[in-house]
Amino acid sequence: MSDYRFDRTAFKMQTFKEADRANVFDKNVSYPERLRQAYYLISQAYGFSMSDQPKLDRHMFSSRKLNN
Repeated sequence: MSDYRFDRTAFKMQTFKEADRANVFDKNVSYPERLRQAYYLISQAYGFSMSDQPKLDRHMFSSRKLNN
């Protein structure tokens, strides 16, 4: 397996003002839209589509109520 190499062509140097203008998670964007954008980025990073989402493996995850 080859070593992971960072793709330096995917990003560019910006000033703070340029980066602030390019920010898609701006405070003016509503929370549902921010969540939709974040979920899209996660789906691209992990390689699943928005229409065919992975199922939660219940054998690996469990929850229970804390006793008081």
